[in-house]
Amino acid sequence: MLSKSNIQVRKPIVLQLENKSAINLAKNPILHGRSKHIEARFHFLREQVNHGKLEVKHFPSESQLADILTKGLKIDMFLSLRKNLGIIQYD
Repeated sequence: MLSKSNIQVRKPIVLQLENKSAINLAKNPILHGRSKHIEARFHFLREQVNHGKLEVKHFPSESQLADILTKGLKIDMFLSLRKNLGIIQYD
């Protein structure tokens, strides 16, 4: 889709995940008994990793800026993510 829109993409595309089990499942081409129920879209991602079009890397939960918008956080984590987003509090 991006190439049809004349957008240059550096390959492989890096997908940052916080779930190490998901990363291991994407990198391991062997289907385990526990992964048989996974939907086809996840098998598609595994194929892209195996073909070198997609790379998955661990990205720690503490660095996930989107968590401030999607999760209830402890105050210290909230303040840290807020600071990383560049949001300041005016009194």
